[in-house]
Amino acid sequence: MPKTPLPLHRIQKPPMTPQRLRRLMLIGSLVLLAVCWIVLAMLKPATQGKIVMTAGAEGGIYHNYAQRYAEILKRDGITLDIRTSSGSVENFQRLREDDSEFQVGFIQSGTGNSEQAPGIQTIAAISYEPIWVFYQGNATYDRLSQLRGKRISLGLPGSGLRIVANDLLTENGITTNNSTLEELAGNNAYEQLLNNKIDAAFFIGRADSQLIHTLLNSGIKLMSFSQADALVQKFPSLSKITYPRGATSLINDLPSHDVTLLAATAMLVSKESLHPALAYLLLDAANVIHNAPDFFTPRNYFPNQNIEDFNISDETRRYFKSGRPFLQRYLPFWLANFIERRFTILLPFIAVLFGLIQAVPRIYEASMKKRLVVWYKEIHLLEEEIWNTHDPSDEKLAEWHAEIEEIDANANQIDIPQRYYGDVYALKQAIRVVRDRVSEAANQRTITMTPASPL
Repeated sequence: MPKTPLPLHRIQKPPMTPQRLRRLMLIGSLVLLAVCWIVLAMLKPATQGKIVMTAGAEGGIYHNYAQRYAEILKRDGITLDIRTSSGSVENFQRLREDDSEFQVGFIQSGTGNSEQAPGIQTIAAISYEPIWVFYQGNATYDRLSQLRGKRISLGLPGSGLRIVANDLLTENGITTNNSTLEELAGNNAYEQLLNNKIDAAFFIGRADSQLIHTLLNSGIKLMSFSQADALVQKFPSLSKITYPRGATSLINDLPSHDVTLLAATAMLVSKESLHPALAYLLLDAANVIHNAPDFFTPRNYFPNQNIEDFNISDETRRYFKSGRPFLQRYLPFWLANFIERRFTILLPFIAVLFGLIQAVPRIYEASMKKRLVVWYKEIHLLEEEIWNTHDPSDEKLAEWHAEIEEIDANANQIDIPQRYYGDVYALKQAIRVVRDRVSEAANQRTITMTPASPL
């Protein structure tokens, strides 16, 4: 049954027009669509079940790292899709492309920087990659400039070693104009060096890798960089490290003295779009894989954030400051992620609910006051009309009288809680005042209309 409108003569709103109704419906529909879009965006899976990683050549150090990551991530239900590559340079090129499918990869320091690829972030520095220069001959070399005029292998095109070796040699005045520079794979370079087909070769890798171990025990000479301090100043992406005396063989005292080396830093990097939950999983895996000590670093030195090639991810900063998020420390990954997703969705609604709880008493009070305010407005407008009408007709006086009595009758029927009774009686007092105004206007008209008595 439709609600009977209040008998308001002066402030009664005009009925809803079809145009206004359509406009309100359109606005309401747009608001509803916006809310649905926000909710669907929040409900979109926070993480995918697969990460596409660009690693190095099959059997190389990066590829071996990737396989270890895959084993650890599998425990949390994440599949690591490992794609081989030619090395650090190709990894960098893949990740810098916004529309590529690659999300994570290994890059050697010095390969690129944040200016060239602002969309790449560093998850962690994971290990040193020592740069070894082995050479043949009777002379002892401790400076790269001494290799001028020699036949030198720099490493394969597309590898991080190739870039570093070329930069170091160029800085020391060695170019294709005065030396023979070869681009050979590691094993091939070792064979040609062993057979005196080349004079020197750059290698990169851990001391315990098969190729480096073979070289260290081959009798081929290893260069100690006497200018290492100056070189790391020239090339901030490199670090100075020491391969200690006897590290290869204590029995044979190999090497017979400490050897100063240069080292690049291997980085685990990702696109900035990688979900934070996955970044924390990768950091946990890195902490397991790379925290072991070696000849160059103590235990727990890696992983770290001591690298400046790319921006450090926010998750990395938080991880090294306070560890994994609270829920991920004590719950399985899938459960923690589920709760975090729901909390993200509920948080804005909780904020709105809290605001409503604070606002409900005020809204309720305003709604109660509104029941009285409409009559106050009606009375005020009636009183203004009375004051502004100097010679009301009998019909106008009758209209005013009927209107004030109608207001009084409706005021007696206002359904309002007891705590607002004081406001009701204030309204009735206002009605009484206006009623008196009507009576005064009627008396004044009576006096005006009564003829003066003869003397």
